[in-house]
Amino acid sequence: MADTVDYAIASSGQIVADLGDRLRRLRLASNVTQADLANKAGVGTRTLVRLEAGEGGTIDSLVRVISALGLGSHLEALLPDPQIRPMERVQQRGRERLRASTKDSPAPKRPFRWGEQ
Repeated sequence: MADTVDYAIASSGQIVADLGDRLRRLRLASNVTQADLANKAGVGTRTLVRLEAGEGGTIDSLVRVISALGLGSHLEALLPDPQIRPMERVQQRGRERLRASTKDSPAPKRPFRWGEQ
């Protein structure tokens, strides 16, 4: 069993390896062979072996395997719903954000005037 990984500070490689280990343990807890799970998920056995080994894979393959394990309802927790909260909607007067703003170059609060330094 792998050590507990702090996803907030872990590298992407550490996270992928931990997810692969969790996937392997979930499969074994369900008493399913790699070949049977791969077949049920519609992916190749080698794809499942790579996922479990933390060697990467596609999001599609991961979602298929998670769903085949009967854990599809947990996928919603992967990313929070970005819906605007009611107070934000009031502040934005019904306008939803369509793109991110840059924070590198904030707009000046007032126009620059020569002699002000």
